[in-house]
Amino acid sequence: MVVAHGIGGAKDLPIAAGYAFTGAAVALAVSFAVLALAWRTPRFDAASHGRRLAPALGAVAESAALAWTLRVLGLVAAGYVGWAAVAGRDLVTNPTFGVVYVLLWVGIVPASLLAGPFYRAVSPLRTVHLLFCRAAGGRPEDGLARVPRWVGCWPAAIGLLAFVWLELVYPHATYLTPVRLWFAGYVAVVLVGAAVFGQEWFARSDPFEVYSTLVGRLSVFGRTGADGQGPLVVRTPLGNLDGVRPVPGLVGVVAVLLGSTAFDSFKDSTTWLTFTQSSSVSKTWLDLTGLLVFCGAVGLSLAGATMATGVRPGLPRRTLPDRFAHAVVPIVVGYVTAHYLSYFVEVGQQTVVRLSDPMGTGADLLGTGDWTVSYWLSSHPTFLAVTKVAAVVAGHVLGVVASHDRAVALLPPRHRVAGQLPLLALMVFYTVTGLALLFGA
Repeated sequence: MVVAHGIGGAKDLPIAAGYAFTGAAVALAVSFAVLALAWRTPRFDAASHGRRLAPALGAVAESAALAWTLRVLGLVAAGYVGWAAVAGRDLVTNPTFGVVYVLLWVGIVPASLLAGPFYRAVSPLRTVHLLFCRAAGGRPEDGLARVPRWVGCWPAAIGLLAFVWLELVYPHATYLTPVRLWFAGYVAVVLVGAAVFGQEWFARSDPFEVYSTLVGRLSVFGRTGADGQGPLVVRTPLGNLDGVRPVPGLVGVVAVLLGSTAFDSFKDSTTWLTFTQSSSVSKTWLDLTGLLVFCGAVGLSLAGATMATGVRPGLPRRTLPDRFAHAVVPIVVGYVTAHYLSYFVEVGQQTVVRLSDPMGTGADLLGTGDWTVSYWLSSHPTFLAVTKVAAVVAGHVLGVVASHDRAVALLPPRHRVAGQLPLLALMVFYTVTGLALLFGA
């Protein structure tokens, strides 16, 4: 089992770092200039734009049979992995670790890009809550109280931070006991909260569902309506991304997602390893500090850049960070792709093989035990490196487009160009930093 995430070193990259930095910055600047000249009015409106699915396909996609099939699959998969986590051997070859850190955490991105909010559809906790409500004669929408508006998705941001702490900071993250305890706490918080606040709590607190829903906004599948509960439609990914609701805590969520991925690159660098090994402070505490600094830097810089402009009357300046936070989602996806691509493909295959023998007894329950792992990506470093650089740059260009469309919709005419300059500078900074981490890994 490969336990390091590794994104490849500078020797793998076929172009000089300086050229990559310059080219990426120029691509962003040119994109912004073209948008400023040719994109004068908002073009994205997720509430009303989109093409309805063909009737037959729409009927299948919206059917109760498909919904329950996905729920049952999610419940069975969770039970199978839970069996491995509780009764399996406490070895790094236990498939629990690969499922949690690879298939779940990283796999959320491609699954959600392809199918929309994938995790919501298969969430075992939503299914358990629904079954309890049905058994008690209640409705899953009903709770004892409503979630206060100011809470937003802050619980999910805290949950995401707790997960990346387990993955990146906690020194015993590859032992079963900490993983069991973390998921026991996760289940308790989400299910007890759902009993109090109803199923709305899942969309506010479940870190995996919130992550999947955000990334799913870059799929081609979405819903119309002001609340996103309208008919299922097909539209462009950026048109779909416009539907992200600017709720409190959204900046916190994207800050944790982007900051933790950046820190994951940085913590294995020579600079950080030399610093932590020469310091008298525990590496665990230094890693925690570094993680918080990276996440805090992303959140504070985004808030500062989006608030450094004029606003139209009646629009509170403090709401701008959450209104522009959706533009960071393509950047998160681009950098996750760059950082975890080979890790996901290769360790993901190892995990699928080991899932067939969860108890380590030589069994082949799923029929995948004799599959051979392909290391094609690692054996083609040039292709892998170009893909990584392209993912980082493409994510930032799409972020510039999304932020520009939101700016022409929200900002006064005299601030629509100049008001975006701080955000453009921030995008360039994110791009250069991401490429620096990629080259310096």
